[in-house]
Amino acid sequence: MTQNLSDAVTLRRGPAIKNRFMLAPLTNFQSNADGTLSDDEYNWLVKRATGGFGLTMTCAAHVQASGQGFPGQLGIWSDKHLPGLERLAKGIRAEGSVSSVQVQHSGLRADPKLSGLPRVAPWDDAESGARALSTGEVEQLVEDFIAASLRAERAGFDGVELHGAHGYLLCEFLDPQHNLRTDRYGGSFENRTRVFWEIIDGIRARAGKDFQVGVRISPERFDIDIGEALVFARQLMTCGKIDYLDMSLWDCFKEPMDPAYQGRPLIDLFTELERGGTPLGVAGKIMDAATAQKCLEHGADFVLIGRGAILHHDFPKRAIADSAFRSVERPVTREHLRNEGLGPAFVDYMATGWKGFVAD
Repeated sequence: MTQNLSDAVTLRRGPAIKNRFMLAPLTNFQSNADGTLSDDEYNWLVKRATGGFGLTMTCAAHVQASGQGFPGQLGIWSDKHLPGLERLAKGIRAEGSVSSVQVQHSGLRADPKLSGLPRVAPWDDAESGARALSTGEVEQLVEDFIAASLRAERAGFDGVELHGAHGYLLCEFLDPQHNLRTDRYGGSFENRTRVFWEIIDGIRARAGKDFQVGVRISPERFDIDIGEALVFARQLMTCGKIDYLDMSLWDCFKEPMDPAYQGRPLIDLFTELERGGTPLGVAGKIMDAATAQKCLEHGADFVLIGRGAILHHDFPKRAIADSAFRSVERPVTREHLRNEGLGPAFVDYMATGWKGFVAD
């Protein structure tokens, strides 16, 4: 039976999500230079909780200092980040939204100019100058993802999401073309997914029983094999260890890039998988109520809203109240974005980094 956008989503652990909307983790350039939370980032996120998102997720928060990929990135690699994180978790909860920190390391996409530290990856990469992590360093990376997740729990967040998509470090381990490591973290599919399982198992062993863990993966681009992505998605959903899977599809209803899987929408490949009771969410060009509902009709359990949430802090409330709701046409004015709770750095980013989003 098709669900409605206003229906709650029960997760395996922790609080239920009051509707079918999650805020997608969005780069926003608004944190302080040391990774501590700024007022602008606090206001941006809490305003989305006020706007009706059932789960409000932070931008990618880096778990090691070397993992910083963009200016103003939220940090979670040190206890110095705790006061801001505590404030944010409390603010989100006060608005009736479930809270999550997306934990991440930028890997090949890290910026040494920002961190002052070398760029690292699963393999030596001459083009970017990245150095391959040693086995011991991968083990430390696993520990730092776990420690960051426990730090989020200490701060009062309901859970974390592992960022395994978009060519960042965890996603790089999944790359069958380049991750040819000869230790237990490379080569075979089992070895390339191992870093995820070690992080998930570590969080489960050391966090509270109600702490939520989600995982984001993407099935295409960045040398990811869609066949492997389907296998991994099924494994994640049926393992009983995570609380939801977030599939970043770029465009939910486009055809897959791989000719072997063409002929139907990308979303259908994942909603047809065995799930073991794990909710499945999708992200990708969901800009109106009808598309969000269509995702549910195709079998998704919830949707993640990115650009629509930038344009409308109350996207969920609008979509639930009006089945004909559509996001405002772009480009929009800077004033529009300021009124929707974006700080100056975020407005500038949308104006310079997203062609056609902001009027000159």
